[in-house]
Amino acid sequence: MNLKVGIVGLPNAGKSTLFNALLKKQVADAAPYPFCTIEPNVGIVPVPDPRLEALAGVVEETEGKKPPLVPAVVEFVDIAGLVKGASEGQGLGNKFLAHIREVHLLINVLRFFEDPSVVHVAGDINPVQDKETIETELILADLQTLTKQAEPRGVTDRKIQERWQVIKKLLDSLNSGKPARIVVTDPEEREAIRDVNLLTMKPVLYVLNVSEKQLAKGGVSDGKERSMLIEVSDQVRHDTIVVSAKTEYELASLSEEEQTQYLKELGLSEPALNRLIRKAYEMLGLVSFLTCGVKESRAWTIAKGTKAPQAAGVIHTDFEKKFIKADVVDFDTFVAAPGWVKSRDAGKVRSEGKDYELQDGDVVEFKIGT
Repeated sequence: MNLKVGIVGLPNAGKSTLFNALLKKQVADAAPYPFCTIEPNVGIVPVPDPRLEALAGVVEETEGKKPPLVPAVVEFVDIAGLVKGASEGQGLGNKFLAHIREVHLLINVLRFFEDPSVVHVAGDINPVQDKETIETELILADLQTLTKQAEPRGVTDRKIQERWQVIKKLLDSLNSGKPARIVVTDPEEREAIRDVNLLTMKPVLYVLNVSEKQLAKGGVSDGKERSMLIEVSDQVRHDTIVVSAKTEYELASLSEEEQTQYLKELGLSEPALNRLIRKAYEMLGLVSFLTCGVKESRAWTIAKGTKAPQAAGVIHTDFEKKFIKADVVDFDTFVAAPGWVKSRDAGKVRSEGKDYELQDGDVVEFKIGT
């Protein structure tokens, strides 16, 4: 499954630094002036999953050979910074909006850190205002898209008329400042307007980009910063994560032992980027099923609710057509046994048919016909 996540924000919010940290190398320019990113940078990032190492250990124990690990991956896109007026072509607005349409989820980087050497395009550090600026531009772009939709006068087709009712509802809500994703929640209504590809229909994960000093204080200090953090968090509920992009970039260049020590000094158990990737996965309603053998220990990305034949088709399209059944065991049981033979001997392997919905962490062997 090709998952694409766009990193957006005002210029100099820390988008490119975050992108470089995710890729663990310098790919995107990260300069202290606006628009150092013009064309989007694209990189493939593995989804952290310690279960793969455990599965590989089982294979090594039972087969005598440790297989390579193949994690699920996410494609990240570092998109040019947006400014007020982007919906009318200001800054790199047209390019910015076109690139957003291609992604499944947005990571909106909001600047909390103070740094006199890094210009803020709006002057003062105000992440609440920055959030509103970006959301307003996306809403204005969606209004432009919807106002181009012609009313289906004289058309009797029920689906076309229902689609028009959804569009009218969206026009009203967007004009009142409400993004499409919180207005159109019914799956049938979402499907009716899928072809319009609205920007504000995409889920958004807000990254609150703090300094290392702020991070050491638990995110932000008292006073004004704390008030802005609470306001942003209240507005977007649980879809926020605090990150120091600069710290994460520095972490990425260290050895595993050095990373552990650095994280311990900061009072963290793991890099924030691990949580960020997992959160993006969760927000898109994705899970991973697992396969393992002497060739590889691998995680496969599917949407929640995917049935066994379609999950098999993720591995190879022919597998869906020729699906017979799936042998399934949950991860903890598989590791404890350990392996397929002992899991079967203990009666822990289930034989599932075409209606079975795979769960996150299912270890699977598909039985395929000829």
